This record gives sequence, structure tokens and C-alpha cells, in this order.
Amino acid sequence: MGDELQTVKLAAAQAASVFLDREATVEKACAMIREAGANGADIIGFPEGFIPAHPAWYGYLPAAGGKSTPLARALFQNAVEIPGPATEALSAACRDGRITAVIGVCEKRAGTNGTMFNTQLFIGPDGEILGKHQKLAPTVGERLVHTGGWGDTLTTFPTPFGNVSGLICGENSNPLAVYVLLAMNTVVHVASWPPHFGGVRSMQDTIMVVGPGLARTLCGFVINSGGIVTEELIDLYAATDADRAHPEPLKDLGSASIIGPSGHRAPRPTAPGQ
Repeated sequence: MGDELQTVKLAAAQAASVFLDREATVEKACAMIREAGANGADIIGFPEGFIPAHPAWYGYLPAAGGKSTPLARALFQNAVEIPGPATEALSAACRDGRITAVIGVCEKRAGTNGTMFNTQLFIGPDGEILGKHQKLAPTVGERLVHTGGWGDTLTTFPTPFGNVSGLICGENSNPLAVYVLLAMNTVVHVASWPPHFGGVRSMQDTIMVVGPGLARTLCGFVINSGGIVTEELIDLYAATDADRAHPEPLKDLGSASIIGPSGHRAPRPTAPGQ
């Protein structure tokens, strides 16, 4: 009769962080993980830097002084240690929901005063940490708060339904990084994105250009998960009325999608995103 093909249900988180509040954002992520698991999902992907937030303010604010310095300090104070209390809570949620999760976090090294990575954390349905991927090269304002990875986390992770991989933002259009994951036979790939790019570039347009080609190249499924621009973020970032001109149209605009191996996007659910 041959092999029986497995059905896998995918979920893309479309949500805003509880801005620079690690504990509250972890609680929100745990609730979403349990909800996705209760609805039969096998894996859920979260946005870039979801816990505690992505440092997208550098697209608008000066690099040093003013609002930026206290924001950078708060980012470090609320960053995630792996392992640590935050990962223990996330692991418990995955175990409760019997679901694999790929969660964007700002990771800090224990015992340091400022070393942070832009990281994807992989947790299996048994609650065990499968591993992590640290962004190879921080981009634009991220360079002010994140150090780069060394490539040792560029790999796939085994799950009950096959290998899972992840890349962060612009890495998803890095052909060499994508080739490594292709060679490792990834089945589901999580592409994590920030709330916005800043400036005049459209993140939504970029995702829908990169995503289909990525899925066809990997011959796998791609979960695109992006953050949400809120009124709180606009008030925080915008130094002038001109600054508001870019993020205002992006408020509450979703970017989550699931792309099949053929490059076609799955129909969006009728229920609104969170």
C-alpha cells in the first residue's frame, strides 16, 4: 500500500508584543500556543523578536540619547535567557498544547551586561527545547543592540512530522542560508518578520515576493509571521508628523501567511488576527 502521508496543521501568529514587557509577552505567547494546540495545530510560528519586542524604533529615533537609550536599556532588562524562567513557561505551554513552537526572542547571555542576539527559539511538543537560531547578521538599527551569530545555529530540528527550520527577516532571501536548510530536508520553515521595516519599504510586499520563491526552493511549507504596528508604537516612534506618515497606514495591518511548496498562499482564515 505504500507510505501513508501525514496531515500537518500550521499556524502563523499575527500579534503585537506587550511592548518591552517580557513576562506579559510570554504570558500572551503561552496563551496563543495553547489556543493553537487546542485547535489542532502541529506548529505555530511567531514574529521576529516577539519577546519582548523588536527594536524597530531605530528606523525613526536617533541612535543614541533621547528615547533610544532608555528603550535599549529596557530591551536588555526584558531580554530572554535560554534556558530560563521565560523558556520554562513557553515549554509548559507547548507541552500542554502538544505543539511545536518557533518563537522570536531577544536573547541575552546570562551573566553579561549587554550581549544580545536576535534569536528564534524552537520548542517541541513535549516541551523540550530543540535548539535555537541566532540571526547571522543584524540589519540596520539592530546592529546597535544585537551581535551576529556565527552560523553554528543554521540547521533544522526534528519534529514528529519532519524537520523544521527558521530564518529571520532578510535571511529568508539569503540564497546560501536557504540552500543549507534545503540540503537538510526541511519540511516546514518559519520566516519571522518585524512589525515594519521603517522608511518607505513595504514589509508586506517583501514577504509576498520572498515567501513563494522560498517555499518553491525549499520544496516545503513556509509560515510567515510578522508583528503588528499599534497606536502605541506609532506614538513612541514618531518624532514628527512626517514620521507618522509611514507607520499610520500600517496600523493593525497583518502580514501572516502560509505558503505551500508550489508557491501558492493558503486562504486566510475568516477570523480576525490578534
